[in-house]
Amino acid sequence: MLTHEEAEAIYDAGKETVVHVLLDMDRRIHALEQRVEDLQTQVHQLQDQLAKNSRNSSKPPSTDGFKKPEPKSLREKSTRLSGGQLGHTGRTLTRVAMPNRTERHRVERCACCGRSLAHRPPDGLEKRQVHDLPPLRLTVTEHQSEIKFCACGHTNKAAFPEGVNAPVQYGPGVKAAAVYLKNYQFLPYERTCELLGDFFGCPMSEGTLANLIGECHARLEAPVQQIKAQIAQAPVAQFDESGSRVEKKLWWLHAASTSTATYYDIHPKRGSEAIDEIGILPTFIGRAIHDFWKPYFGYECSHGLCNAHHLRELIFVHEQHRQVWADAMIDCLLDIKAAVVQARPTTDLLTRAQIQDFEVRYQSILDQGYAQNPLSPAPAGKKKRGRRKKTQPRNLLERLDQHRREVLAFMYDFNVPFDNNLAERDIRMMKVQQKISGMFRSEEGAKAFCRIRSYISTARKNTMGALDAITRIFTGDPFVPIPNTS
Repeated sequence: MLTHEEAEAIYDAGKETVVHVLLDMDRRIHALEQRVEDLQTQVHQLQDQLAKNSRNSSKPPSTDGFKKPEPKSLREKSTRLSGGQLGHTGRTLTRVAMPNRTERHRVERCACCGRSLAHRPPDGLEKRQVHDLPPLRLTVTEHQSEIKFCACGHTNKAAFPEGVNAPVQYGPGVKAAAVYLKNYQFLPYERTCELLGDFFGCPMSEGTLANLIGECHARLEAPVQQIKAQIAQAPVAQFDESGSRVEKKLWWLHAASTSTATYYDIHPKRGSEAIDEIGILPTFIGRAIHDFWKPYFGYECSHGLCNAHHLRELIFVHEQHRQVWADAMIDCLLDIKAAVVQARPTTDLLTRAQIQDFEVRYQSILDQGYAQNPLSPAPAGKKKRGRRKKTQPRNLLERLDQHRREVLAFMYDFNVPFDNNLAERDIRMMKVQQKISGMFRSEEGAKAFCRIRSYISTARKNTMGALDAITRIFTGDPFVPIPNTS
């Protein structure tokens, strides 16, 4: 900071000195202003990062830590009371007509006078039933193949049943239980083996368990290929991906889902290279529902965008940036969804008047948004390379504008879901496994897990129990859903 005496000295030094000092001060002021602007931008970015949570962004709930966001559901509050609803099917423990075992508790003497009643028939019975498990132990079946010598000199030997190949082996029930515990209940190897020993008296080594999972993986090659083919031919399918760790390296878990089928695969890459190798989207001709991740748009099928993502981003823009248009867009999308839900039981299309009203309303909200988020003027002087920097609200606005057909696809076609939640729910179970086990130790183990989970998830979507479905793998009759040809 200049003192009064220093300023007078500069003035007395003449015009050239004054001009030089002023120009130098202007350069420094401009540099400081630019620095302040950059720091303000960084502060806003950091504030935005701190403000993001699982409710207003795509961050998973596990990242919220102890600062859980206050729940603010976008759903309308139900008028129904909590608990079971009138007319619902109860699941109370009920008495059975034919118990497996009956124990009679007899009256031997009168509790009052002590007279013997041992030989007197009962005047009535009070019954109580206890439902319990029998002792869980293996049953061992020994198969004996007869050997007979014929007078002609030929030795005849009876054939063993199919699947009985070794002197001592596990049956399909044990194999299915082991795979069920490991790949459906997500127990680690050690605990799976421990549980089999404790519950069934069937101690099993981790190596044997790994071999059973490998056998299951091999048996499922053809069934899971059929599941994959059904998804590729579906009119609507949902796609998602998430990070996973294989051999301490970041890989990407990819999921393709319909209401009746699930296919998982894992790949070192996230983008088009992985999607091409997986092989569903390159030949897919239906409508792909996904989040706004640009590699998906590189495929020539129809597209639909997940509006659950949009709602979270709009919540963030409304709460963090105080922009009213975002709240209006939330209401607009939810009103369209409500209109579709109301119309779906009787028709497969909104009226033309409804569609036009929603389109006009949608455009009006976008106009409000653009008015609040004008593009910053291009910098003077030398043109900078690359795209012009835009704010997060502006980027969201342009996406909702330029991809409005994909955003509103659920309004034009009732077969298109409002969001991508089906694929996200399918991905979520794989993340549960990752939280328990941390990572896959090998590519082979990761591939086996994906294939087995593809099969189990598909079976569950078709109301088949997981254990029954896995048992069918080892009995040679794996489940494959009947393709929907309607």
